[in-house]
Amino acid sequence: MEKEPIRFEEAMLKLEEVVQKLETGDVPLEDAITLYKKGMELSSYCHGKLQDAEKQLISIIDGNGNTSPFDPTKGADSHA
Repeated sequence: MEKEPIRFEEAMLKLEEVVQKLETGDVPLEDAITLYKKGMELSSYCHGKLQDAEKQLISIIDGNGNTSPFDPTKGADSHA
């Protein structure tokens, strides 16, 4: 059975829940290890999603559909 990918927001909520449980200190060691591993997986997933979003945001599509890297030092009119 193939897992359905979760949305970034869902992963962040689950990660927050994991962190809260671990911070309480009331979790048995075996469960804490499992939670820690799950938290690391969620953290890695969220980090990857943020990197993908950043890659999409740092390129600009011009009127002809061509992409070019975004250079914030050039301001709004980068074709001057």
